[in-house]
Amino acid sequence: MGVWRKFAATALTAAALVAASGSLSAQNYPNRAVHWIVGYPAGGGSDFLARILGNEMAKSLGQPVVIENLPGAASVLAATTATKAPADGYTLFSGDNGSLIYNAALFATPRYIPSKDFAPIGLMARFPLILAVNAKAPATSAKELIDGLKAAPGSLNYASPGIGSPHHLAMELLLFRAGVTATHVPYRGAAPAVQDVLANQLPAMVVDAAVGLPHIRSGALRPLAVFSKQRIATLPEVPTLQELGYADIEAYAWQGLVAAAGTPQPVLDRLTADLQKALANPDIKKRLEEFGLEPIPSDQKGLADYIASESKYWHPLIKARSISLD
Repeated sequence: MGVWRKFAATALTAAALVAASGSLSAQNYPNRAVHWIVGYPAGGGSDFLARILGNEMAKSLGQPVVIENLPGAASVLAATTATKAPADGYTLFSGDNGSLIYNAALFATPRYIPSKDFAPIGLMARFPLILAVNAKAPATSAKELIDGLKAAPGSLNYASPGIGSPHHLAMELLLFRAGVTATHVPYRGAAPAVQDVLANQLPAMVVDAAVGLPHIRSGALRPLAVFSKQRIATLPEVPTLQELGYADIEAYAWQGLVAAAGTPQPVLDRLTADLQKALANPDIKKRLEEFGLEPIPSDQKGLADYIASESKYWHPLIKARSISLD
């Protein structure tokens, strides 16, 4: 009996030391540079968002925030790298629709489970999505485009930045709700997809505001509708799909900040507070909006709840449309 008591006492002492060590680590956080992983190439919208907020958060944290771009494999490479990082708050990850929502349904055997492998920090921003066509395309409205597909099923080829991208799934959602078919032509990224639509190689695509607005303003792309719940400030004349009778259609390309599961709560709280402070800065907010982003700050629960609700919204569609990355 004495042996077991000695063992229990030793175990309790060890547990107390671990807890104290974790508490001390959280109190000293951060004492070195913080790394922020982005699953997309430098120069894109996700990279822009991370660098703007990272630079601002570095002021509050008192340490550099270093952006690391790890593009590829539908953001799986970046996501799995982030899940394997030490749970100490020194590795952050820009989670988006793909990494936090879609991939769990797009792969038969996901390499990670967002709700178990990530600790939410907060939502950051979203890119409004726009149904657009080449300026020379015959359709001048979303209704004309859909009516054309009803009259000639499958007659439209549309571009996207890739299979399982928010742009692809937004278009599939519209086709599904409208009861029409079209042929998906995936590209490796938004830039080549947009270029072929601009060249009229393909007539249509769903484009995000950051990429699409310059071409819409130049007259090269014609916006037909937005997937937002309300009209967007940068295109007030363009109707929402909900206005056109599709009440259950709402889609964005969005970004949230996460860390590895098990990160100490005080560290998460510090990061949430600094993220919210950065997003509340009027200059930061203006720069994001000028780029085509809509800031959507939240706390940890807000991001966790959003991941849960978005999963319930998108997973049935992915299954119904038999979309897969396997």
